Amino acid sequence: MPDFYPSSRPLPLDLLDPTDGRVPQDQADGLRRLFGGRRRAVLPLVANPHVAFGGIVLDRVAAALAAQGRQVLVVDAASSSPPPAELAAVDLALCIETLAPQVAYLAAGGLATAYVDTRGDASGLIDAAQRAHPAADVVVVHADAMDLARIFKLRAARPMLLGADHPESIKHAYAGAKLLVTRCDLLTFDLLLALPARSSRAAAIVQSLASCAENFLGALVVHHALIDPARSSEAPVDADLARLLAAQLGLEAAAAMPSAAAQAASKTFSPAAGQRRAVAQR
Repeated sequence: MPDFYPSSRPLPLDLLDPTDGRVPQDQADGLRRLFGGRRRAVLPLVANPHVAFGGIVLDRVAAALAAQGRQVLVVDAASSSPPPAELAAVDLALCIETLAPQVAYLAAGGLATAYVDTRGDASGLIDAAQRAHPAADVVVVHADAMDLARIFKLRAARPMLLGADHPESIKHAYAGAKLLVTRCDLLTFDLLLALPARSSRAAAIVQSLASCAENFLGALVVHHALIDPARSSEAPVDADLARLLAAQLGLEAAAAMPSAAAQAASKTFSPAAGQRRAVAQR
């Protein structure tokens, strides 16, 4: 049938001029305008099946970020995490659960592989999660080291390793660091230990993992924090954890500055610009 209302047809987005006030806007346009200009931090947390309280650590990280005034989206994409809802293939936003006023949660166990492109890059999961929950200015990606290597293949980050007072957990944390070093050339890490706050073994565990990372991988463990699973969730955020996360957010913010400076420099000192100035002076 002929279309009697041709003006109702949606225009291709790439043909729309966002500066033109006559451009029709969709329902999400307001959110994009509100949050589109803000750089969102993406923090990788390496899953560890040998840590019995990994879920509590993830909760405490999200709560500590919220305490710093952040809107947080937790993408729980480890192989042992809950699988995504059936609607994930249709609309990821429908699968996001609100856990607290500033914390949202996406069950995404094994979902990273659905976003792997022909070059092995799975960063599309981050893009999809940010589009699904544009209010979040911090995305915590909890996933296995192999999936994180795909997600952060082309993105600078300082992965957070997860460990406990158990040899297998520390071996697994080291193995995750080794994989990320070899696959992504990421050479700095933070360490979260699910241990009592007064553990007498914490210092030795941190020293052991840090020395192995430096001597065998050329990597550096920058910050570490203890997360006591027995501590009440209502207790104030531990100072070490707060500092670690603040440094993570600062790292993300600093990553944006060189790129902007590089763009400005390229515009100012590009060969083409020099040729144009030379021609103008003649």
